[in-house]
Order: sequence, then C-alpha cells, then structure tokens
Amino acid sequence: MPMKPSSSVRESLVSAAHLRHPASMRLRATIRNVGYEFGSLREVFAKANPPKSGDQLAGIAARDPVERVAARAVLANVTLEQIRNNPVIPYEVDELTRLFEHSLDEAAYSAVKHLTVGQFREWLLDSKTDGHRIRSVSPGLTPEMAAAVCKLMTNLDLMTAGAKCLVVVRANNTLGLPGRLSSRVQPNHPTDDVAGILLSTREGLSYGCGDAVIGVNPATDTAESTAEILTAIDAVLKKNGCPTQHCVLSHVTVQMRALSELRCPMDLMFQSLSGSEAGNKAFGISVGLIDEAADMMKRLGSTRGPNRMYFETGQGSALSSAAHHGADQVTLEARCYGFARRYDPFLVNTVVGFIGPEYLEDGPQITRAGLEDHFMGKLLGIPMGCDACFTYHARMSQDELEGLKVLLGAAGCTYLMSLPVGDDLMLNYPSTSFHDIPSVRRLLGKRPAPEFDAWLNELGILDGDQPGERFGDPRVIRP
Repeated sequence: MPMKPSSSVRESLVSAAHLRHPASMRLRATIRNVGYEFGSLREVFAKANPPKSGDQLAGIAARDPVERVAARAVLANVTLEQIRNNPVIPYEVDELTRLFEHSLDEAAYSAVKHLTVGQFREWLLDSKTDGHRIRSVSPGLTPEMAAAVCKLMTNLDLMTAGAKCLVVVRANNTLGLPGRLSSRVQPNHPTDDVAGILLSTREGLSYGCGDAVIGVNPATDTAESTAEILTAIDAVLKKNGCPTQHCVLSHVTVQMRALSELRCPMDLMFQSLSGSEAGNKAFGISVGLIDEAADMMKRLGSTRGPNRMYFETGQGSALSSAAHHGADQVTLEARCYGFARRYDPFLVNTVVGFIGPEYLEDGPQITRAGLEDHFMGKLLGIPMGCDACFTYHARMSQDELEGLKVLLGAAGCTYLMSLPVGDDLMLNYPSTSFHDIPSVRRLLGKRPAPEFDAWLNELGILDGDQPGERFGDPRVIRP
C-alpha cells in the first residue's frame, strides 16, 4: 500500500496545483491595427521592460517600441491575483518561488489582489496613499507584483512612490528615518593591508560617512583575514565611541567560520543574492544556508540588532550564470528582494552598474535600473540602498553618475557608498566619493543617522547641518 504524503507535502502539492491552473488570461493587444499576442505572462513581463542590454542578450526583449507598448497595455490589465498564480519561475523547480508563495501575508494580499497592475500603480501614486498604507500591504506582495508595477512607471513615478515607502531598521544605530541619507564607507585595499584599511576608514568617518556600515570587500577570502580586519575595525570604532556597524564581505560560509570558530566581532553578516535557486547555487548558497547564517548571527553576532544581515544584488546576476529561466532581469532582481526580506536585513543594496554593459549598457539604462531597484526593494519592505556605479567599459559619464546619486537621494534611498575620491582601487570601478555624500546631503537637506549625527557634532566634524572645524581631518579619529 502506498504511503500517504505528509501534511507539509500535501500543502506543497495543493499550492503547486493552484499555481499550475490559473484563471484564463487574454494576453493580447492591438496597436495601430496590428495584433500582438503573448504566450505567457513571463513573456509579457520581459517585453514590457524598458530597453536593457541584458534582456536583449537573453533574446527576450521587445522587438521594437510598439511591441513594448503592446506588452505594457496587456500588463496594465492583469490582476495581482493572476500574477501570484503565474510566477516567472515555476513553483516545482525553484525554492524561492515556493518561499514567496508560502510566506505571503494572506490578509495583506486580500486587500490588493483584485487590483490590476494599472490600478495598483494609480493607488501607489495617489496623494492619499502614504507610506504607512504602502507598508501595510507590502507583506502581501510577491516580487513579481513589484516588478510588474515598476514596468508601468516612469523614472519620476519610481522616485515619487519610492520616496513614500518608509522602512526603518536598527543595529548599532537607526537607518531609514525621514530626512536622513546614510552611507557605507568602503575602505578596500588591494592586499588587505589592515593599516591601509584603517586609514581609509578614518578618512571616510572624518567626512561624515560610514553611518550605514564600514564594509570591506576582502582581497583574500579566508576566515583568518576576515577576523583580522573585523577585529581591527572594531577596535577603532570602540576607541572612538562611533555608533555604526562593521562587516567584511567575504563569502557567507567564510564569515560563519570566522564567527563560530575564531569568535571575532561581527556586527553584520553579508552575502550576495540571486533571484533564482539556480543563481544562488552559482553563489554557493541556498535558503537553508542563509537561514543557518541568520540564526548564527542572532546567537553570536556583536550588533545590538534586531537587524543583523547585509545583502547585495544587481540586475543581470542570474543571466550571468545562465540561471534566469527565460525571465527578465528586473523581475529577477525583485525576487532577490523577496528572498532578502525573509531575514529582516539591516542593509540591502543593488550594485547597479557593476556587472557590466552586457546587462546595463549605458547611463540611461544604469540610471533607470538604480531607480527601479530602489523602488522595488522599498515596496517589498526592505531598507534599500544603492551603489551608484559603473564599469569603465560602460558608456556612462561622471555627470550621469553624479545625477543618479542626486536622483536616488531625492527618492529616499537609505544609503549610498563612499570611497576615497570615488574610485575603488581594488575592484577597479568608479562609485561615490567621501566628498559626494555631504554634498548630496546639503543639496537635499538630509542628515546622517541620528546617533551618528550626534557623534559627528560632538567631534566637531559637523556643526549642525554644516561642516565643522574638524571636517575632513582624519586625525580627529583616534587610530
């Protein structure tokens, strides 16, 4: 006699059947007397995207602007319920799809499931819809829903809706409050020289940067190097009473060894994420592994919490490992944020132009992606930052990059990066400089995180919202 499936297996089978048999959809539109018909919602999603070199590389982009308009016309009339029933990667083959389905807040979902994507866009942009109302429905949104509405928005729409979303998190200080713009000091060194890392750290702090995290990309991915760097930064922060966090961005398994075996201080644990199970396998991770890492941080991490994890993402990561399942890069990026929110992270940022022009070709595409990623992350309830950057073989100018930083600041971005003169000598790409952060803050009337702001004023680095007498003087930070 065959065994009966367990209750958990039965639930999975019921959910899988639910997703395999969606209500019928009419995926057709007529533009200028020409009919357009799409074979799946996944195809509609891809062809509704603004032009992206990654989608073109994958062979899934719209053939021309008219087909793109037709796809958007179809998408505008699809309901959020239909999107839930048609994930871009099938339930049966992807653990993230199963995670999104089983963790959805049914009460929040019920409040919006009847809306079409077009109606959802109008609701988000309505002046009566504030951040608290958006936050109340956020747990009921799948990543595909966030990606869908994003495709119908202009850049200004993305900024307007993103600025409404309020996501406040706490570790050793508080990020995400209104009127605040934080930054990560990124004191990378090509040989992991600790003295060089500490010098860059002190310089960044002297410009009022670093309230998000002192985060180092290591050249050597070992537990011993990770522990050495964290211990040195921790000593400087404690000696100066600096209310921020530290992190070394080695692989999560390396950090877990540094924490559990070497017992080094660790305020945040980091990992890069992809939007598909196959993409995460290419990164050497799974949901189960990140669950284990998050639990270890809760038990052994040195931050006050409750938010202890740090994730990075970037459009094109799944395609770069042939793990995209025919889905577009915007939707896959949204799925990264759905994965991240399981862990109530302190930091999440897209490294928007870092993967290369094969995925985001030029300034307009990189700018659009930065605004898309910020909006989708905030809509899904995570504290979204951005590394506004590009690689040297992409067609983006310094003026375009600076413009993106201002647009993100105006859109309510939680944090940006900060590097010496805006160039990472270890990773070899341009980003945001120590000087850029106070300039954008003054331009937009923003301040650092409140605890960090008070500390900067105590040291004379700031005088209210203006540079203080010790601004830009690293000697004010004791080594």
